[in-house]
Amino acid sequence: MTNEIRKEAKGKKAEFQKVKPATEGKTTVIHVARTAKVVKGGKRFGFRALVVIGNGDGKVGVAIGKANQVQLAIGKAETHARRNTVTFPIVGGTIPHEVIGRFGAASVWMKPAAPGTGVIAGAGVRLVLEAAGIKDVLAKSLGSTNPCNLVYATLEALKLLKSKEAVNAIRGKAEAVKAEEKPAAEVAAN
Repeated sequence: MTNEIRKEAKGKKAEFQKVKPATEGKTTVIHVARTAKVVKGGKRFGFRALVVIGNGDGKVGVAIGKANQVQLAIGKAETHARRNTVTFPIVGGTIPHEVIGRFGAASVWMKPAAPGTGVIAGAGVRLVLEAAGIKDVLAKSLGSTNPCNLVYATLEALKLLKSKEAVNAIRGKAEAVKAEEKPAAEVAAN
């Protein structure tokens, strides 16, 4: 047992190289970019990975990981995405209302769609919405086309989504909704 402890790597890198538990959902790599740093002896190459993790039921996380190898960058991004997840309501396979998310110079407009429409969106936005479990939505990318900013703008839009019940509770209209439902039930009985 003590030999296993001694062999374990130490420092920040050890955190990302450990065996991960069973995934909480689908992991998708959206974008991998090669970066270069010019130094005295030439160039040092690194990699930046943009990863999305979603459980397919209204929970999604997005993060960027940077490392000297692609697999390490993806592993870092996965770990960060698991820590920073967003939960939002899904109504009938689509979003509850129209919303615009902004991040940097990128904006993403999303609107609920009828069943059977599918996910109509650009590449990065589509991957985030599919990982989150949204089946029908209309989306349009406005402004910057940078994949990182578009994905984060999509995440900001998802954070702004609220269910009908949550909005009514904020406005203090919870009793009004219940009162409206009762007459409809009485009319159906008559």
